[in-house]
Amino acid sequence: MRNEIELEAIIEDYLKGKLTADEHKAFEQLRANDPIVDHKVVAHKVFLESMQQYADILLLKERMDAAHHGIDIAALSDQVRPHPSRIVRIWRNNRSAIAVAASFLILAMVMVISIQNQSKQVGSFEALNREVRQIKSSQNNLIRNINTKVQANAVAPAKFGGSGFAISSNGYILTNYHVIKGADSLYVQNSKGVSFKVKAYYTDPINDIAILKINDLGFENLGTLPYSIKKSSAGIGEQVYTLGYPKDDVVLGDGYVSSKTGLNGDTLAYQVAIPVNPGNSGGPLLDNNGNVVGVINGKEHKTDGAAFAVKSKYIMEALNAIPQDSLSKRVAFGKRSALQGLKRNQQVQKIQDFVFMVKVYN
Repeated sequence: MRNEIELEAIIEDYLKGKLTADEHKAFEQLRANDPIVDHKVVAHKVFLESMQQYADILLLKERMDAAHHGIDIAALSDQVRPHPSRIVRIWRNNRSAIAVAASFLILAMVMVISIQNQSKQVGSFEALNREVRQIKSSQNNLIRNINTKVQANAVAPAKFGGSGFAISSNGYILTNYHVIKGADSLYVQNSKGVSFKVKAYYTDPINDIAILKINDLGFENLGTLPYSIKKSSAGIGEQVYTLGYPKDDVVLGDGYVSSKTGLNGDTLAYQVAIPVNPGNSGGPLLDNNGNVVGVINGKEHKTDGAAFAVKSKYIMEALNAIPQDSLSKRVAFGKRSALQGLKRNQQVQKIQDFVFMVKVYN
């Protein structure tokens, strides 16, 4: 607890420019090497900016109240239709206060317009292509371009991709349907950079879920999966995290469940306060005990930290659609996770070999 408090204090000094040059350099290195610290810095920066905006609004209100009290209201209301000379006298006596009030009124109008424009964006999602609009949740794809070189068995760079995670030890990978839709060929790449040819085994466009099957002679059995699928629903405020591939190595995203429904009350998904980026689609959403509670599939347009995840019960529906004899050491459902009781970094070390980059070619 003490270390957490000390870290928060260092982050605040870092954001306010109070660190020495050597301290600043050392902290920058810590951010680069520790994604959890980097996320805390981003979250604290958002918090400080929100507090500053609130303080600015309070200051604006105080100044408008002061300007209001500085105007001679009695003189203004003395006559309904005052003589022009009286108007001139009122202006001369109160022009400073009236000018201040007018300035703040204009500023307030600008702020209101800005807030209205922001409110219009609430619930707004950006689809990356026309096909995505057919997804039930209408949530925008988290698909990104992959510009890195692929393995020798791929003839060209991948057009786009996302993330996925193992649901059995013998190569069944779960991802989002919108990640693979329209693909001519598919590959997954593990945390060591090795790619495997896969095929779409099962698709569920309504729930935005797809299951891929590794079909590659070079693939070796993964072993027992460390996580389980949560049987009950996640609660608001429950701490969760995700692993995915918004870049060429796996990235941790940390946050909490902010709503039990998705866009416009959609019961398919949770809303989670986690920063996600194109490429996170298909990544697992896990609780602190290492239970999979969902799969990341979208984010709110132009709003950081408002992501969406398909609930775990729809993962189970997809699993049940696969013949049981085809699955070897399938992910457990409602059982104790092997990750329970471990620290976050220990959980991540055990999970990352079961999370894959999905690469799409067409």
